[in-house]
Amino acid sequence: MFAGYLDPQQNADLWIDIEGSRWLNTGDLGRQDGLGYFWLAGRRKELIIRGGHNIDPKLIEDALSKHPAVAMAAAVGSPDAYAGEVPVAYVQPKPGVAVSEQELMDFAAAHVPERAAIPKLVKIMPSLPVTGIGKIFKPALQQREIEAAVRLEAQNVGATIVDLAFERSPRLGQVVRVRAGEGTQALRAALERYAFKFEVQD
Repeated sequence: MFAGYLDPQQNADLWIDIEGSRWLNTGDLGRQDGLGYFWLAGRRKELIIRGGHNIDPKLIEDALSKHPAVAMAAAVGSPDAYAGEVPVAYVQPKPGVAVSEQELMDFAAAHVPERAAIPKLVKIMPSLPVTGIGKIFKPALQQREIEAAVRLEAQNVGATIVDLAFERSPRLGQVVRVRAGEGTQALRAALERYAFKFEVQD
């Protein structure tokens, strides 16, 4: 019913062989319980990879959702020049309930079961971006983290950013395109330390 994508590069690792049968690798993560039922747990592409350690964002989101002030929580990987990514959590508080980022950080540290998964930062937003069906739209949060990393590196090397935009490339996937007024070479060298795709132009 599905022979593959028109772009052959998109077919890499798409099919897997299990006991002589060809299966579509959807990228879904799950587990099988003792009765043989399968439970969907998330998406492989949402994994946060911190220094080679795979972190399921659901660990962080489930822990933060237990806090009485939290309406919604989302964890994403924030670019890190040394670890590749570090976990960062975004929280939408319940209406009329006051909570601080430090309180949520302390709560996460006490309730996230894996040490590597404890978020480096917890950021409070009045409302999290959602899709048309009300699901949290994580790509928007990941773009915020990438943009913050680019702007911080620009500040560190004395570069000026004239324009910054995200584009979808059929060959590279998501690319952040930066137009710099000064310090182009220095900014390009600084961003080479990160895993995200980028282009820096004069």
